[in-house]
Amino acid sequence: MAPIESVTLEVADPTAVNGFYTDAFGLDTQVRLRASEAPTDGFRGFTLSLTVSQPGTVDALVGAALDAGASTLKPAAKSFWGYGGVVRAPDGAIWKIATSEKKDTGPATRQIDKIVLLLGVDDMAASKRFYVDRGLAVAKSIPRKYVEFDTASSPVSLALYGRRALAKDAGVPAEGTGSHRLTIGGDAGSFTDPDGFAWETASL
Repeated sequence: MAPIESVTLEVADPTAVNGFYTDAFGLDTQVRLRASEAPTDGFRGFTLSLTVSQPGTVDALVGAALDAGASTLKPAAKSFWGYGGVVRAPDGAIWKIATSEKKDTGPATRQIDKIVLLLGVDDMAASKRFYVDRGLAVAKSIPRKYVEFDTASSPVSLALYGRRALAKDAGVPAEGTGSHRLTIGGDAGSFTDPDGFAWETASL
């Protein structure tokens, strides 16, 4: 299966939201926007993560996001795994900015090392099997809890997480109905996975 080329977030007003992603995170080709009025309520079942090199960079990106109109779901803070925070973008998408480092080793930047799409799933074994059957190799797996796929050449990495655990990590209730407001773009064709996440052929 081909790597993910981009994710398309479906928003009410793409023109109004586009500035957020370029100003806050400097993203252009990796995140695309599409107009949609599809009803959605509560947790949409996914988060996007920005992995960075150090706490100062987390703070810089979180600050830029808040300045551009995001709201705080979890303030940036230290934890046993590192340092990070969670924000909700103006369109409702949830973004986690994190590092495994607990101390700065240089000046803060806004350099993003990795973008990860985490899909919240109801049946980990079934969802893992679905993607493996479509050619994705597993890079890391914690039975019934987490699966990370080998997408090293992809602009956006893919991982599966239990829906309730993902919502808890994001700081929101797990309940949600309606559209995911997300389409994943690659060259594997068009299909929908067991949890309702839609894939389409990415246009260049």
